[in-house]
Amino acid sequence: MGYSDPPGVISAILIPEFPLPVRYASIAAMRYYPMFLRVEGRPCLVVGGGEIAERKAATLLDTGARVTVISPRLTAGLAQRVAAGELVYLPRPYRSGDLSGFLLAFAATDDEAVHAQIACDAEAAGVLLNVVDRPQLCTFIVPSVLTRGDLVVAVSTGGGSPALARHVRQRIADTVGPEYERALVVLARLRERLRDAPLSAEERRQIFSGLVESELIECVREQDDAAVDRVLARHGVALAVNLSEAGEATCPRRPAARGGT
Repeated sequence: MGYSDPPGVISAILIPEFPLPVRYASIAAMRYYPMFLRVEGRPCLVVGGGEIAERKAATLLDTGARVTVISPRLTAGLAQRVAAGELVYLPRPYRSGDLSGFLLAFAATDDEAVHAQIACDAEAAGVLLNVVDRPQLCTFIVPSVLTRGDLVVAVSTGGGSPALARHVRQRIADTVGPEYERALVVLARLRERLRDAPLSAEERRQIFSGLVESELIECVREQDDAAVDRVLARHGVALAVNLSEAGEATCPRRPAARGGT
């Protein structure tokens, strides 16, 4: 006769025993240093060939990483990338030693024993590791990300509740629309223009702090070049603004986003 949980009780998921470093013992005790990592041209590994592994590989490729995938099987999407020469594919299970030479790795299989082995190997090899849905095995976690051009907002709950991270990201997305992408282009061009101007650090700070607190973003939202020029002029700077060149408003209100932790 099969066993079923009493109402309101959920059975624990049993993970195969495997020796792990002491620092993996508790999620609550973990602290993460927030950062953005440049992976362009760097070797990165994805262990797994399913839909989650496909998303991890796609994100790495989007940022210019050199990607290798190890898995006995692949999704159709990953197979297409292999056929196109976008990544290296090793059609076999993971083996100890596979992490050698990689900057970071994602583990996205359905085998917990393999995940534990990869975690121990990554610790020994000094390779940054993310094991999907297992923050206690990770040396880095992936935040929930909102992207507006070069403006990137990352939200994390430290692995405690990815659903809450996604909710917070969406709340931010409802406020930070596509106009922020174009405003960033304007401000970045102005910053470059003023790089060699005879201004003190405090004067520069006042100019840019004043601009971001002004009606600049609203003028950008309305795509009013003349109004943007007037705002800049009031702050003592000039820049021939053409918002059509600063990026079309093609970003949807729902974010170009990725789930995270």
